Amino acid sequence: MHFWKKGLVILVGSIFIALGINLFLIPYKVLDGGIIGIALILNYLWGLKPGLMIICFSIPVFMIAWFNYREYFYNSLHGMIISSFLIDLLQPLVGFIHIQSIYSSILGGTFVGVGIGLMLRFKTSTGGTDLVAQLLSDKTGINVGILIFIIDSIVVLSGGLLLSTDTLLLSIITIFFVGVTTSLITKNVRAF
Repeated sequence: MHFWKKGLVILVGSIFIALGINLFLIPYKVLDGGIIGIALILNYLWGLKPGLMIICFSIPVFMIAWFNYREYFYNSLHGMIISSFLIDLLQPLVGFIHIQSIYSSILGGTFVGVGIGLMLRFKTSTGGTDLVAQLLSDKTGINVGILIFIIDSIVVLSGGLLLSTDTLLLSIITIFFVGVTTSLITKNVRAF
């Protein structure tokens, strides 16, 4: 039964992440942070598929996890693959919803935060910098949502410099809502 419950959480969390990205972030060239943000930067600049780029950039993180934190590797691999697949599968939804960019940033950040938070709450994740943040959280005791926020800020600042001031400002709003939502969902929970 535990296997099915974790599988359902990975699927639901991945759907939230994919919808957040495709419905709310991509239409306004808004970034999330971490590996998703890096994948979105590559999508905006060169049209590369974000889900595929997430998988490519996650390889080094998963190699570290394989050698040092085998449990993290197993608990995150499925989340990364399923969420990446769904991000690319649901890409035709881009532009389906038309709302003001600030509300799109808030909703995108909230959706992504719910997806990440659900997975972390049930001892799985999408890997990537979420996995790095979880590893750092275990070592430092700092809330994983705060660490995700810090890592995401670095990616968003870099992406904002490459893309536009609007992208930077909207992305800051997005990562704020990703961090807050993830923190609220994972509060008082040790994910791994």
